[in-house]
Amino acid sequence: MANTMSKKEALYAKKVANRKLSGSLEFTTSRLGYQVSAALALVFWFFARKGSVMWMGVAAVYTVAALLQYVICKKIVKEVTGEANAVSPATRKLGWLLLPFVFVGDFFLFIAGCMLIKNNKNLEYQLSVYSTLVSIFIIVVSMLNLFKETQASTFWLGIGLYGLYTVLNLVVMQAVRKYTFGKKPDKKFLPYAYISVAGLALGNVFSFLLGIVALGKYYNKNEEVNVEWIDVIRRLFRNYMACIGMFIVIFLLSVSVASNLTFEYAIAIDNNFRVRLAAPSLMYPFGCDDYGRCVFTRIIFGARISLLVGMISTILPCLVGGMLGAIAGYYGGKIDNMIMRCLDVLAAVPGILLAIAIIAALGVSTVNLILSLSIGGISGYARTVRAQVLGVANQEFVEAAKACGAKDGTIIFRHIIPNSLAPVIVRVTMGMGSAVLSTSSLSYLGIGVEAHIPEWGNILKAGSKFLETNPYIAIFPGIAIIIIVLSFNFFGDGLRDALDPKLK
Repeated sequence: MANTMSKKEALYAKKVANRKLSGSLEFTTSRLGYQVSAALALVFWFFARKGSVMWMGVAAVYTVAALLQYVICKKIVKEVTGEANAVSPATRKLGWLLLPFVFVGDFFLFIAGCMLIKNNKNLEYQLSVYSTLVSIFIIVVSMLNLFKETQASTFWLGIGLYGLYTVLNLVVMQAVRKYTFGKKPDKKFLPYAYISVAGLALGNVFSFLLGIVALGKYYNKNEEVNVEWIDVIRRLFRNYMACIGMFIVIFLLSVSVASNLTFEYAIAIDNNFRVRLAAPSLMYPFGCDDYGRCVFTRIIFGARISLLVGMISTILPCLVGGMLGAIAGYYGGKIDNMIMRCLDVLAAVPGILLAIAIIAALGVSTVNLILSLSIGGISGYARTVRAQVLGVANQEFVEAAKACGAKDGTIIFRHIIPNSLAPVIVRVTMGMGSAVLSTSSLSYLGIGVEAHIPEWGNILKAGSKFLETNPYIAIFPGIAIIIIVLSFNFFGDGLRDALDPKLK
């Protein structure tokens, strides 16, 4: 009996400890930090097996980072599950040791350090951390161009601009720590909020979200009631993997904007047979292809094409399909039957085959690729919106709008659609990853983006011929495709949970 009780007590104590750790952002970020750092260290040691000094140095740095983070993680576990139930001030100071690792590309440790340093972490603080990380990472990636023989004519202008923006982000982060911990931000934070909103021009969505969240809370008339969309963002940031996915997507979006200033496009498209099939180095981090083009630079510029095609080919069918689904669900009867039967015919053809057929008929071009992917997605969005509209159309607020004499268009676009957006937003987010994958797949087959344009599918196709001799030419674009698809999926999963009213 005593042994049974002791086992039950031990099991209960373990459950309590796991519950404490699951609610600790310090532990979550710290654990993932050392796990990813250790995995990357193993990868870098694999590349260093031939005696490359560069890879050995990088592998050694990541090994030290993983060991340091592991030690800190164990201290966090001991303190959170102990009598104090909190991380000690001494352990929090160790977070400062993690921040410099951002300059070798380990953003997991930077996030873990920022979350460890600060005890109380509101939404604004987390947004400021990710916003600062995006700006620092852009500078780190752009500075790799210093090792090349030539730089873009606007290189130093871009570095100066993003350097100034990084300083502003650091200033905003300090202002967040000083002025935003309350029901609403202090009035002194308003200038910093407007500066943050302007960050959208550089592709930094985290900075933009920080600004509108602060302004939304400041101008909220009823302080006792949370602003609903801010509450959704707050719930989203409770899911760390969703934040990581969101960070990668926003970073690629930001670096696509920055590449116009800090990267030389000629290196991505011009032939340079002097460095044909060059191995990865500081000058060419991902090596060169069989035409002597820098694979790293091509992937950076390819992100712009892949994201642009993926986003447009997801938003267009969402708008068209959403409108058709709303009309079909609201009016019902013959209109519903006519619209949905036509969409059934469209849905009967597999999306990828429909895209191939359209491109074969219209020719290979980026515009035709977007059109072909968009047409294939209309049916799915129409069904999603129709199902939501059928559930909302008979609600009391819709009947009240009809009784007040509101027109059908007003009821559909001002009352029904806004209350049906949650599943549509999630589907759009998840669909972008699939659209990027479809874009790369069609380009790999030679019927997507034109072959001379640096796009991830084109880069992968060029490298597939050298898998046995120079595998890095295909490995790195393949990894880029995997990462962006996973990022959209993680972000979509987190957004689905954040928009689920059952999880509030």
